[in-house]
Amino acid sequence: MTMKLYYDPSTASMVPHIVLEEIGASYQRVLVDRTKNAHRTPDYLRLNPNGLIPVLVEGDLVLYETAAICLHLCDTHPEAGLAPTVGTAERAHFYKWLMWLTNTLQATLITYFYSERSVAPGKAASAAEVKAQAEVKIGVMLDQLDVELARHGGPWFAGEKYSALDAYVLTLCRWTRNFQTPAARTRAHLGPYLQRMLARPAVLQVFATEKIAQPWV
Repeated sequence: MTMKLYYDPSTASMVPHIVLEEIGASYQRVLVDRTKNAHRTPDYLRLNPNGLIPVLVEGDLVLYETAAICLHLCDTHPEAGLAPTVGTAERAHFYKWLMWLTNTLQATLITYFYSERSVAPGKAASAAEVKAQAEVKIGVMLDQLDVELARHGGPWFAGEKYSALDAYVLTLCRWTRNFQTPAARTRAHLGPYLQRMLARPAVLQVFATEKIAQPWV
């Protein structure tokens, strides 16, 4: 059964897109062009009533939320080894970081990019303040990622073994590439880590498929 990934380049859908390439699954890509409000059409809203991207469709299963999609792919393709064994301490930490990435770092990045959503219409100065405060918070969170990489000294975010977390970390760090404050790539451990990520064939394939222009991070 061929899966379908509903995606839009450079969005959170890049995370499961990378995971799908890493596991070598058969899947189809369905572009949801936000510039044409394709995520607001009745057909798409039937898949995800929140109007957010991505969505994974596998037979009768319609799944949204990036972290949920990644967990499903890890669980249904255990041979790929993109998540630790269920019931282990390593799996618990995998859950922790996956939820942190989606609920803490990604949520704050969304506030940064869409600060006007947090204030009343026409309050440009207030939106600018929200954006500035979000950028400060994101800087602290990027430092947290850097400290974690330094703590264990491994090549990948969870240590010695590559996991689905790496696709998420890369995607969110990439969103900081144009920040006025130091981007993720400038940090001592995140910088080399991101370059290792950019050397992975699955990542290169996704960047080529999504037609992502340089700079990548």
